Amino acid sequence: MGDMISCAEMELNEQPKLLTLGARLGDTRHCSPLLWKIERLIGCPVSAIPAWLLKSAIARGATHYRRDCPTGLPPDNPSLTNEELGAALCLMHHAYEPVLIRAAAQLLSAPDTQADFLVRLALMERCEPVLLHIAQAAGHIVPLLEPWRTLRNSLPGRHRVRGEALPHWSRFVSQTGYTPAGRGQHIEWLMRDE
Repeated sequence: MGDMISCAEMELNEQPKLLTLGARLGDTRHCSPLLWKIERLIGCPVSAIPAWLLKSAIARGATHYRRDCPTGLPPDNPSLTNEELGAALCLMHHAYEPVLIRAAAQLLSAPDTQADFLVRLALMERCEPVLLHIAQAAGHIVPLLEPWRTLRNSLPGRHRVRGEALPHWSRFVSQTGYTPAGRGQHIEWLMRDE
């Protein structure tokens, strides 16, 4: 018993590191130009960026994921496009937090999303496995919905990712077991609230 160390005695450098989305998917991090841009725009520590991204996505229409955000975060910055915000939510740098991916899906599910720009961002930021996963989920529910149809047709499957590491398709929709007509399943893809 004398050799056991209590949690209170554990050194900070012995704490387990947070598992990133990239590590969870078996991918490596890269130097992200988009992350650098966001750091310059908002001027807060890298550790606060995921919370800021989620707060901004909610403010722009990913309202299904509304929650109390940490105080002291900078306001949304309109010089960051919705496509950039959505791609940034899917970066491999962040700690594994599925709500970021789900918020990206709702934010980007809008008729004004520029699909070609999103394809370029996905490739540049190496988040195409995540966006392709969302696009494939959309393909089962709303196969013609843009930008997801373009992403399915344009993004290469750079590598397979662990399916259990990304949200199940049911996390991108609103569904019920009851409809106005009685029992039955009603499924709607979550669109950005305008």
